[in-house]
Parts: sequence; C-alpha cells; structure tokens
Amino acid sequence: MATEEPKYVMLEKSEPFELRAYAPRIIAEVKVEGDLDAASSQGFRLIAAYIFGKNQVSQKIAMTTPVGIESSDQSKSAKIAMTAPAMIEGNQSSDVNAKHQWTVSFVMPSEYTLDTLPKPLDSQVKIREVPSEKRAVITFSGFYNEDKVQEKTQALRDWMKSKNVKLIGEPQFARYNPPWTLPFMRRNEIMIQALE
Repeated sequence: MATEEPKYVMLEKSEPFELRAYAPRIIAEVKVEGDLDAASSQGFRLIAAYIFGKNQVSQKIAMTTPVGIESSDQSKSAKIAMTAPAMIEGNQSSDVNAKHQWTVSFVMPSEYTLDTLPKPLDSQVKIREVPSEKRAVITFSGFYNEDKVQEKTQALRDWMKSKNVKLIGEPQFARYNPPWTLPFMRRNEIMIQALE
C-alpha cells in the first residue's frame, strides 16, 4: 500500500523542477533540542509514539511521508544531514553539531480534521493546521551529502529566479524513502516556499 503524501496541484513543470500549490494540511509536531541527529531521533520517537497509539483513544494513525524537520532557532542554522525519511529546513552553517531547537513534524492523513484527530497524551506533541502554500521543488535520486544538497538548492534558486518566482524562508530537504531503499529508487527533494 502506498504511503500518503501531502496533496498538491502542479502549477508548472520543467524537469527536474516543479512549482506546486499545496492544500492545507494538519501536522503533529514537537520541539526538541540537540544536534540535528539527536533532535531528529528524539522528535521522531515522540511523534511515532503518538501515531502508534499514545493518544486519548489509543488509536493508531497511518504514517505519511515525508517527515519534516526544521530549525526552530532562527539565530542558528544547520547543515542538512539525516538518516530517516525527513524534511529538513535551515540555513547552511559550518556546525552541524550545534545544539539548538528543532521542530519535527508528521503530516496527518487527510481523512482527519482537527476535531476528529485523537488528542495526544504527551503535552510535547502539538497539533496544528498548515495553510495552503506554493512551493518550488527540485527532485533528485540517489544518496545525498552536503555538497549535493547545496548544489541542488542553488539550482532551484536559479530556476526560481529565471521564472521570477519569489522565495519565502529557507530551503527544506525531504526524503521519502526508508534507509534501505536502493539509491537509484530514492526520491529526494529540496523545497522552497514561493510567494503567493
């Protein structure tokens, strides 16, 4: 069975670039501190516990992709590195091990509303709706490293500039596959929110 992803409409496509209009979606998120790897692991565990039944009705909630990770500390930033399906947002910096705050989020399945989604038992897990937005995206396969992510991010920025698409905020890195997926079958994306 396919894993659900956030719904969007393709506005423009010129391989490997796309401009997408995302529908509103509900996310469960936690704020955690530490270096990128520790924070992403801790945040993943907290939200996974919620979707696997640590909620007021002990209901299991289907997993979706990607899992999101972004820097919550605007004064600091991080290089992009992680080992799970993830979305990572942050400025490029030379200190990937800097301890600061991160927001880790899962998109909830579209069948739920804010009223029908089970309430978390852990007060660290917050539920909120993300409004509709446009995102410019570049898709690529294979393994990633810092240089490849920076190269793809610059290519996306250049494409946005050539299309007169104004960016908002920082790039996000999204991984959609589990770590055991063969490199040529992996789907990776860099996303940048575009001005409405």
